[in-house]
Amino acid sequence: MSETIAILGGTGDQGLGLALRFCQSGRRVIIGSRKVERAVEAAQNVRDQVPDANVEGVANEEATAAADIVILSVPFEHTAGTVKTIKESLREGQIVVSMAVPLATAVGDGAVRTVGIWQGSAAELVKSLVPKGVDVVSAFQNVSAHRLQYLAEPVECDVVVSGAKVPRQKIMDLCPLVDGLRALDGGPLSNARIVEEMTALIIGLNIRHKAPDGLGIRFTGLPE
Repeated sequence: MSETIAILGGTGDQGLGLALRFCQSGRRVIIGSRKVERAVEAAQNVRDQVPDANVEGVANEEATAAADIVILSVPFEHTAGTVKTIKESLREGQIVVSMAVPLATAVGDGAVRTVGIWQGSAAELVKSLVPKGVDVVSAFQNVSAHRLQYLAEPVECDVVVSGAKVPRQKIMDLCPLVDGLRALDGGPLSNARIVEEMTALIIGLNIRHKAPDGLGIRFTGLPE
């Protein structure tokens, strides 16, 4: 049986895009939000675009308790607070996926820069906050929200997935569910700090090259 996926922050552009794509592939998705009405609205949005979608919208805590994989798709400044509110709903064996990037917008600066984190990365911050036995994996930071939501076309992006070996592989297995995504083994969670920095670079490239749809990244020379 396929794992249920909760997307906390599934009301935002990137989280909604992932919800659309995973539902399109036939997976069960629970959209979580601090405000239940926003989660319900987002779930209806998914059903409008994917009529047979197995999706519902609930509060973050309820979504967390009902899922095997919990994807955090919230801005960096809300990441720690969100993890703290769902901590009692997390259980041993779950996987929490960190998509957060410590963009300097969190301190009133621009999105083309990041701020330093004591733990080294947003993903490692999340790891320091979850209960023992809950795995944390870093993934999906560099996938364009616009391209995720445009279901008629493949996304065309590589996803670097970092974390402990077994949960890392489980999240890598999710990537091919989205047409055009390719998962790359990013090694230990500490490598998340490199991937997160790349997001600020990509945002700058989008601005300088006037690419409103968002650039994707591809690594060449990999053996098939």
